[in-house]
Amino acid sequence: MELNHQEPVTPNAAQTDTAHFQHKRANRHIRLGIGSVEYKLTRSRRKTIGMSVGPDGLDVRAPRWASISSIESVLLEKADWILRKLQEMDERHKHMQSTMIDWRDGALIPFLGESIKLKLDASHLFKDAGGRLEQALSSDGLGLVRTLQISVAQNATEPQIRDAVQAWLMQQAKQLFVQRLDHFAPILGVQWRKLSLSNASTRWGSATSDGSIRLNWRLVHFKMDVIDYVVVHELSHLRVMDHSPMFWETVRHVVPDFAQRRAQLKDEALPRWV
Repeated sequence: MELNHQEPVTPNAAQTDTAHFQHKRANRHIRLGIGSVEYKLTRSRRKTIGMSVGPDGLDVRAPRWASISSIESVLLEKADWILRKLQEMDERHKHMQSTMIDWRDGALIPFLGESIKLKLDASHLFKDAGGRLEQALSSDGLGLVRTLQISVAQNATEPQIRDAVQAWLMQQAKQLFVQRLDHFAPILGVQWRKLSLSNASTRWGSATSDGSIRLNWRLVHFKMDVIDYVVVHELSHLRVMDHSPMFWETVRHVVPDFAQRRAQLKDEALPRWV
């Protein structure tokens, strides 16, 4: 996100904790209110002083003729905006870190809205893509524990474990998607012809007029009602290929609470696979 010197900024003095924000390639440092900020200053032939906050931190771009004092005067003027954006970026980074899976025996994997426990067992050659989902009573007898057994050795590398789990999840995804497509297609009065799995980072599904459907296999991390919304969404495109009011009315006819289900696609944290 970028902010130029001329752009208006709504101040926000909501920061309450002293913080130090770093930059991987910092060459300058400044104190902004309650925050200590390292930033990277780049000079160019531009005419104005601009700044942006990204994954690395605060980047400042200034004309070659601009003095350090004039640059830092602008930073002080925009201190609230800078600190707010740096805090948001820091929280986003922490959120991403919290979704990373420690690929080992005992790791927890989200599957259909619940956490399943990973068990490495090289002594079994499971037919289901090298894995099997088992269910048993918990040690206190009050609930059920679901365990995904994968035919991988205890000393397997993290990429080996991750790839084995992904293979199993992708197989489950394809079976489940076919089932849900077959369930909803007659309700919508359409016919799908081909299913492909995708691994897109920002797109959950797509459909073409010839009946081809693409669904992101990582949807299996979500609850069934969310999966059903995406399936209905793509099947509805076989009737209405745009996102006009008629399209959304088609979706609403089958999934009246589609807005709430769609929101979960943005709100729920998913594991990182890299």
